[in-house]
Amino acid sequence: MNRKIRTEAVDQLFDAVLSLKTKEECYSFFEDICTVNELFSLAQRFDVSIRLMEKKTYQEISAATGASTVTISRVNRLLFDGNEGLEMAASRIGKGKVESD
Repeated sequence: MNRKIRTEAVDQLFDAVLSLKTKEECYSFFEDICTVNELFSLAQRFDVSIRLMEKKTYQEISAATGASTVTISRVNRLLFDGNEGLEMAASRIGKGKVESD
């Protein structure tokens, strides 16, 4: 884990996110703290990560999400070199599983 992000301010932000109880509360909080583009960018990256875990091709992912191949490549690198946070979150919401034939 990147120790540089472990700050009091980041801890406070995470505590605030963990305090949210409903999707509506999340919408209110994230609309206040993020620009629309920032929120859409985060959502797109998470969507891309799920599709990568489902073994979709870059072309399929780009067509479905509008993400550039650069963004897809960056997210793909995070899946292999990251802290498994994307996989953990996707599995908890029942996403990212490779469908068997």
